[in-house]
Amino acid sequence: MRLALAFLLATCGLWAAPDIRSVKPDLVVPPLSDDAPTAGRRIKQVHPDWAETQVYHLLYLPHNWKPEVKLPVIVEFAGNGPYRSPFGDVSTGHPEGSKMGYGISGGQGFLWICLPYLNNAGTANVTRWWGNAPKYDAEPTVAYTKKVVPWICKKYDGDSQRVILCGFSRGAIACNFIGLHDDDISKLWWAMIPYSHYDGVIERWGYPGADRKSALARLKRLVPRPQFICHEGSGGEATRRYLEGTSVKGRFTFQPTGFRNHNDAWLLRPSAGRTGLRDWLRQVLE
Repeated sequence: MRLALAFLLATCGLWAAPDIRSVKPDLVVPPLSDDAPTAGRRIKQVHPDWAETQVYHLLYLPHNWKPEVKLPVIVEFAGNGPYRSPFGDVSTGHPEGSKMGYGISGGQGFLWICLPYLNNAGTANVTRWWGNAPKYDAEPTVAYTKKVVPWICKKYDGDSQRVILCGFSRGAIACNFIGLHDDDISKLWWAMIPYSHYDGVIERWGYPGADRKSALARLKRLVPRPQFICHEGSGGEATRRYLEGTSVKGRFTFQPTGFRNHNDAWLLRPSAGRTGLRDWLRQVLE
């Protein structure tokens, strides 16, 4: 009964919040190009170790990218798909649908990598969680992330000491679930931006390791990396309460998006939430 009441109140609050479509976008994610990677292009790319598989990721080099000039990197995980909200918000679950990194950077100053989640065999991308049911093996995705992020940094002059991990919905959970899976992968990140959901808050997702004991073990690998935790509407209180109950002394910043939508396209529009996120990122990189 309490959970049902909380859901009803949260839903009512979201209906009262503005829709993202009430604000005109000032950014448009560049179309995918078949050309070689260069400044201003967003491409579909395959790592040589996965050349004989269907696995791929996306890479965007910003307009001000130049060889041998190191730039920070945004690594992004997508939400689950296929998904459609009551407000018409859609998530395909594919890397192509990701928008956070472009909205955060405005297409300038950061390499932007959209990573996939791999199936249990490590031979193809999946659109729901990671691996395949019922095992949902995260290891192939973890191994891919460990290999591809340093490879791109080296190949395209990304600053491996300033890599920001972000994600929407499933991707927000993946910030900790994948990004803090073990000690080695956790060392890749300078900071994290989980948007809408958080590892450990909901235990009944259905994949192994969704329980709070496992989530706490991952969370302890976060410190001292800062996190900017954002949520649609004025939400995020459940995450705040969860983190307060863990006694982990993290560097957490909470910021509502101000919109009702479960949709990372809010970052393609001007808003107080986006300004706050960019200000925070500027500070943590300095």
